[in-house]
Amino acid sequence: MVKTKKIPLRKSVVSNEQFPKKSLLRIAFNKAGDISIDPTGKAAGRGAYIALKNDEAKLAKKKRIFDRVFQTQIADSFYDELIVYVEHVIEREKLADITYSIDDAPDI
Repeated sequence: MVKTKKIPLRKSVVSNEQFPKKSLLRIAFNKAGDISIDPTGKAAGRGAYIALKNDEAKLAKKKRIFDRVFQTQIADSFYDELIVYVEHVIEREKLADITYSIDDAPDI
């Protein structure tokens, strides 16, 4: 009898949809009042998750989602940093999917 491994699910605070934890980005809010992007998912503090999609990051800024979730004022610069980070991660994932044949590989 083979046990199937349970995939942990988390809910995105922007869209209220559940996703596998690995496909979400954690935003951490610690006791000192600092908010940070937590790519490892292990930072201390209260966490909220957002899907790695451009439209979710932009909607989070528009609706100021994390202000409500963490019940504090968060600077616009954090939301801008979040949007840039999400775009960066999406571009990296696209690059990871590209494969080259030996003839097309760039010269090093």
